[in-house]
Amino acid sequence: MRRNTRAGLRGVGLLAATGALCAAVVLPAGASEPGETTWQPELTGSGTGIVVEDGGARFDRSTAFGAPADEGDTEAAADPVDVVPTGLLPLEPRSLDAPTRAVESTLAADTPPGSSATIDVRGRKAGGGWTEWIPAENDRAELPEAVREVQGRLVLTATGDAAPVVHEVTLSATPTAGTESEPMTEAAPRSYSVFATREGLVGGTTANGHKIVERDRFVALPSRRALSGKGKTDYSVKVCAPNGRCAIAPVWDIGPWNTKDDYWNPPHERQMWKDLPQGVPQAAAARNGHNGGKDQFGRKVANPAGIDLGDGIFWDVLGLKDNSQVQVDYLWTGSQRLSAVRTEGAPEAQILARPEAGAESVGIAVNATDVPVQCTHGEFVRIGDGQYLPTSAFGELPADLPGCEAGDTAGAAPADAGASPGDTATAPVGTAPDDATTAPGDPATAPGDSAAAGGPGTAPGDTTTPGDPATAPANEARTGGTAGDEPAGTATGTGSGTGAGPTGSGAPASDTPAGTVPDGDSQSATIPGSAQRAPSGTR
Repeated sequence: MRRNTRAGLRGVGLLAATGALCAAVVLPAGASEPGETTWQPELTGSGTGIVVEDGGARFDRSTAFGAPADEGDTEAAADPVDVVPTGLLPLEPRSLDAPTRAVESTLAADTPPGSSATIDVRGRKAGGGWTEWIPAENDRAELPEAVREVQGRLVLTATGDAAPVVHEVTLSATPTAGTESEPMTEAAPRSYSVFATREGLVGGTTANGHKIVERDRFVALPSRRALSGKGKTDYSVKVCAPNGRCAIAPVWDIGPWNTKDDYWNPPHERQMWKDLPQGVPQAAAARNGHNGGKDQFGRKVANPAGIDLGDGIFWDVLGLKDNSQVQVDYLWTGSQRLSAVRTEGAPEAQILARPEAGAESVGIAVNATDVPVQCTHGEFVRIGDGQYLPTSAFGELPADLPGCEAGDTAGAAPADAGASPGDTATAPVGTAPDDATTAPGDPATAPGDSAAAGGPGTAPGDTTTPGDPATAPANEARTGGTAGDEPAGTATGTGSGTGAGPTGSGAPASDTPAGTVPDGDSQSATIPGSAQRAPSGTR
């Protein structure tokens, strides 16, 4: 039976629970409130867990990914939260005549009991990048700043045999007082030191529909707010290992552990876990007793991971042999100039230590990612301290990009291999209580199984592949003194937000057997009837 429903998790959940039907008028274009812009984006293309056919967007269980049920107080739930197959379908962006900060949504949909249909919304910032995706609450999405271009993303969930179908989407943008936000003075993106684990899961499918290949180059963060579309790089990070090597890579998956933990945002903006300091992943805090040591699914957290790294990033680019503390810049959160890497037939561009041909490589930037550009030095562009890309690696550079000042071309030397990427002595700190005697990653070290390690690719400038079974066999014993020994629950970096986290008596003991490294294979759950996994940590 077809019905009109306002997009809203609570309303849809109530209908699903009671089987009741409730009609709400879909406003035709031209019948909106004075000053509003109302439109109906066409349902076209394809998404993860959603197919479009016969003019409607239908839930596709075979390609859906896992997310928790949205009804109820999941933070205080005593029982584990169910994993619900979820689908995403980006809609066409819409330019507006007047700036807006609020978008309302109405869906004409069939949502049988056990299913839901909602909308996420984002806006294009004055600097050209996108805000994060904001889930609509009570039919309305409030954007963090005024924008003149918005985009919706359809979200379908279903349990059992439920098969929701959306026939029509109506969006209405309310003009905001004032003008579109002007580009701010350049500011660095938020940056935090977090614990990283290896994704693994070769042959599986990520939350944006990407099929994972051996030695893949992407990352996962525990919130769909910063999930790039399939093949897109709207949301990218720069992740640097303690040895000074860095990778700029897109966010193509959701996890580890949680799916609503945008920990890089201030507490009042954070979708969940608003009681935690900015920069502290909930998994890290859980290791110190937060939420009873459990994640949002009600599972005991075995490691404090705040980011998953594709195998190619983990082994080949960063040269990691064990899960480790890393420094992560969340590039979309800053207001620096960004330019897209455009390589000709190559999957990535080599980041060089000096502005000269033949300089040693200190990392890579994945093709099409937007990287911060600071200044030019001849035929090179500085993208960070001691980090350069040739101008030929960019499709286009800002016309007003300045030249590097004299004496400012070499930048700082890469981080000492024995130091944590973040400088806790000088960087702002947001901390949850630590356990000085327990390493956040628990005893465990092997980078993965030999089957996953047998793929192509080598670390630049190193004849030994970090993940090669010959040099780093599975179940290799962990060595002391690594960055992974930094206390769990500590956020260091240049992002704002400080303060003490939840109290606790130290990190709970891990269920992970000694001599193994948790990765996506051991931290994921298979959704019945689906080829895809739930978020890392779900098994």
